[in-house]
Amino acid sequence: MRQTIQKEWFSNPRSDLLAGLVVALALIPEAIAFSIIAGVDPKVGLYASFTIAVMIAFTGGRPGMISAATGSMALLMVTLVKEHGLQYLLAATLLTGVLQILAGYLRLGNLMRFISRAVVTGFVNALAILIFMAQLPELWNMPWAVYAMTAGGLAIIYLFPRIPFVGKVIPSPLVTIVSMTAAAMAFGIEINTVGDMGKLPDTLPVFLLPEVPLNFETLSIIFPYSVGLAIVGLLETMLTSTIVDDLTDTSSDRNRECRGQGIANIGAGLLGGMAGCAMIGQSVINVKSGGRGRLSTLSAGIFLLVFIVFLGDLLKQIPMAALVAVMIMVSIGTFSWDSLRKLGSYPLSTNIVMLSTVAVVVFTHNLAIGVLVGVLLATLFFANKVGHFMVVKNEAGAEGVRTYRVVGQVFFASTEKFTAAFDFREALDRVQIDLSEAHFWDISAVTALDKVVIKFRREGTKVELIGMNEASATIVDRFGLHDKPAEIEKIMAGH
Repeated sequence: MRQTIQKEWFSNPRSDLLAGLVVALALIPEAIAFSIIAGVDPKVGLYASFTIAVMIAFTGGRPGMISAATGSMALLMVTLVKEHGLQYLLAATLLTGVLQILAGYLRLGNLMRFISRAVVTGFVNALAILIFMAQLPELWNMPWAVYAMTAGGLAIIYLFPRIPFVGKVIPSPLVTIVSMTAAAMAFGIEINTVGDMGKLPDTLPVFLLPEVPLNFETLSIIFPYSVGLAIVGLLETMLTSTIVDDLTDTSSDRNRECRGQGIANIGAGLLGGMAGCAMIGQSVINVKSGGRGRLSTLSAGIFLLVFIVFLGDLLKQIPMAALVAVMIMVSIGTFSWDSLRKLGSYPLSTNIVMLSTVAVVVFTHNLAIGVLVGVLLATLFFANKVGHFMVVKNEAGAEGVRTYRVVGQVFFASTEKFTAAFDFREALDRVQIDLSEAHFWDISAVTALDKVVIKFRREGTKVELIGMNEASATIVDRFGLHDKPAEIEKIMAGH
């Protein structure tokens, strides 16, 4: 236990604290923007980001990953807030947390193994594009100073790390934010600042219970929204954890992360915040700035609260151009450029899955729909590919006897090929079907086997099945009809 605490909390304190500082600064405009999207006061998103970041630092299963209010979750809240108000949103946030805790105990985090690498790559690329697109309003039809400051910020981000020693110690995004803010204040440059995004709260969050009736009608209103929030939140969190795993070359406890997200969202709802989840952009900022442990996530939440409550007047002076430069860096660093370089060498099916995921996510701005499309396409391509690996070889034996040897996987995608491989018109006394190198996976496969056996018997041919493995025998014995005389009589009689 002591070694685990040391490793997860205090193995990298200086870098974790500096990374948390950078993340806190970058969280502020995003939390305000997401609050505006959801149709609530900016403090709802800011309090949520503080609460979720602090609580997930203790309860999450992925050290170094940043969770807070997110755009994908905010989009799902719009109708609920519009039709029923903030109090119902807080109630839905609490129920979202309960559902996510339940998902963790049901070990639904293990379902991530069914999401292919092509889908994950598509998700990452789509999110990188969305992060970049989100910066465009701050770059469209703006004074020349905005473009100069953004370019200067990017130059600092990429060149500062080249400075010996200092460049390795201080995160370049932090240097960008501080230097651009100082320049804007010193020269009196009038451009959009964080203060223009919305009013910052000046008080600490307080404990509260949603003021909604505790009855079935309330549950019927919030339950559909909570289910959607829970699914999207866990999906984005699990995919983000995969990215952070790759960036840090470490592993995460996904089921613990599900439970942690649930606890954090319950905490957010009780402190007047909206539901949130892991943020790939902020997580990448954290990792790129040197954050690795739970201390980076905790410090991000604490710095965020300190900034907005106690240093609001100074914080309002941060130019949005500086934060835009940081987010453009995140977008560039998040995008998998290798996936573009290897388009020509990867299989066509892999490219289609990846590009489809990107297209759907970017078009709908809904990560869940995009990932679902990617998973369905990957499943169809996989089923089609495995179906082609099934072959049926036939060998002539003694006169009037033929052996069919089945090799490969027999399931819904290969049943048509399986039945077409048998010659039912050949005059035979006996057919032997060797299944020692085959496996039957589903009811479609069992139905195809029944069809083959019954067709041969209708032609007066005796059929013998040999070599069936135990797993196949179990499903065939349970659902097959060819070895059940009563059922065969009905079929043979035409019923």
